[in-house]
Amino acid sequence: SRLVKLDILGHDDPTVIRMLEDLTGIDAKQIPFDDKTTMSLFSSTEALGLTPEELGSQVGTFGIPEFGTKFVRQMLEDTTPSTFSELVRISGFSHGTDVWLNNAQDLIKAGTAKLSEAISARDDIMMYLIHKGLEPQLAFKIMEGVRKGKGVKPEDVEKMKANNVPEWYIESCQKIKYMFPKAHAVAYVMMAFRIAYCKVHYPLAFYASYFTVRATEFDADIVVQGEKVLRSQLADFEQKGNMMTAKEKGMQTIFEMALEMYLRGFSFRRVDLYASHATKFLIVDNGLLPPLASLQGLGDAAARNIVQAREERPFSSVEDIRVRARASKTVIDILQSHGCLNNLPETDQIMLFA
Repeated sequence: SRLVKLDILGHDDPTVIRMLEDLTGIDAKQIPFDDKTTMSLFSSTEALGLTPEELGSQVGTFGIPEFGTKFVRQMLEDTTPSTFSELVRISGFSHGTDVWLNNAQDLIKAGTAKLSEAISARDDIMMYLIHKGLEPQLAFKIMEGVRKGKGVKPEDVEKMKANNVPEWYIESCQKIKYMFPKAHAVAYVMMAFRIAYCKVHYPLAFYASYFTVRATEFDADIVVQGEKVLRSQLADFEQKGNMMTAKEKGMQTIFEMALEMYLRGFSFRRVDLYASHATKFLIVDNGLLPPLASLQGLGDAAARNIVQAREERPFSSVEDIRVRARASKTVIDILQSHGCLNNLPETDQIMLFA
């Protein structure tokens, strides 16, 4: 019998990849993993045409799965990777427990170990120990103990020392609580690199895909107001620090991405009652047209109802939207406040005066 283990890698990553393929016409599987401009995103902001000061980050990986969080961006700054294999190592570090913090990070900073030498994924231990001359079965057994957080047994430590395994390596093994398999790390980085390639070479397709999978977290009212308002909102979030709610953390990420898009010379249109898609961001001119669902509080179902009703015939009044699109007072108020209903009369009634 054969056991097959399936993992949903990278949450929204496959969806984003499919969207990018649809928008660009490229085959993601053909994207080269040695594209230098794409690789530079992981160590600088130059490929985005921005300075670190403008972006508020030393690297250009905002919105890149697995590499966009503050924690992993700091890892990138500490290691300045320049090859795909180094990104795989960083993915191993970031998914392990006690693999990076108080372990590999300190060893690399101190110069005790190079990025290519520090323990990153499970397989590293077995391959390294075999290379050092340990029996494959023993190397496997030590790897299994370490990756389960059980450390190395005293008798195995002696065997490692007898084969000239350095002290720092043994200590590193003893600290680890959980480790990622290298195959998982490779799969994550392949997805991430393909998305990063589009961020550099097909920026509007990248942003459209990124925001579409987060459309209901987006706040079109705030984002369309531009760079100054976004910077002010981000400063407020920064002040809150650890007091931020989960929703605010999500908004912070959206605003960082929207600000980056503005800084790269692109723009956002206001949501349009007739032109906006229900749930997808559309590429228009040199920017994006947000969907109806990107108005906070409107939601996917209400957005789809509006699109279905407008396809039958144009709306004649606000009342017409309320009836045919089954729009609640809340939805009408949201549309009104964003300016979507500016040219519509309240009702269809014609007043006749003698």
